[in-house]
Amino acid sequence: MRTIIAFIFLLLYFVISLPLMLIALLVGLFSMKARDVFMLRFVQFGLRTLHRIAGAKITVNGLENIPKDEAVLFMGNHISYFDVIITYPLMRRPTGFIAKKEIKKIPILDWIMYFVRCLFLDREDPRAGLQMVLTAADYIKDGISIVIFPEGTRSKDGKLADFKEGSFKIATKSKCSIVPFGVVGTPELFETHSPWLKPANVSITFGKPIPTKDLDRSQQRALSSLVRGEVAKLSGQELAD
Repeated sequence: MRTIIAFIFLLLYFVISLPLMLIALLVGLFSMKARDVFMLRFVQFGLRTLHRIAGAKITVNGLENIPKDEAVLFMGNHISYFDVIITYPLMRRPTGFIAKKEIKKIPILDWIMYFVRCLFLDREDPRAGLQMVLTAADYIKDGISIVIFPEGTRSKDGKLADFKEGSFKIATKSKCSIVPFGVVGTPELFETHSPWLKPANVSITFGKPIPTKDLDRSQQRALSSLVRGEVAKLSGQELAD
């Protein structure tokens, strides 16, 4: 029943989003900041409703670690489709996230993601990947936080894979802080019994910000290991070899 209700809700949500995106376009003519906040709240409403339909019982720790007056790069583990659904409604300011390019093929969803400053990564095109990094860094400089799952894909064995080095260029080029986070329990909502949704206890913990502004080259090289270690602690995941 939860799965059917979620499907119906998504259909209605997509239909309602069409006129609201037109409104957002008009708002953007006068204020991009107002447009960003408008779409942030609309998307957060949709995702929050979706995880409530799924029956997610969420425990959140470390919200005080998210800076209130600056954009940051969020980096966390990726174990479920629900990671974004659970995480995004917790964002306090306009925030985009990095998604794989295949999602652009989904009608309406790609436009919704565009309006909340999401970026799409083409893993097969290094030049496009570099441009994505530069754009993400510019977003952060403009006050838009970014969420990225630096493993590059969902973990299939429950272990925390190596982090892609390119992810950290977003932080070092924008000189922003990295906020590590760990998600636990999201596969129990869907993946462990796909295609059905079932209630589950989920937790997300945000770690303390890791500054990147004044790092020398050796510290930049060690950044991946440092952040991966923090994410492992926050998520309780074992590091993959």
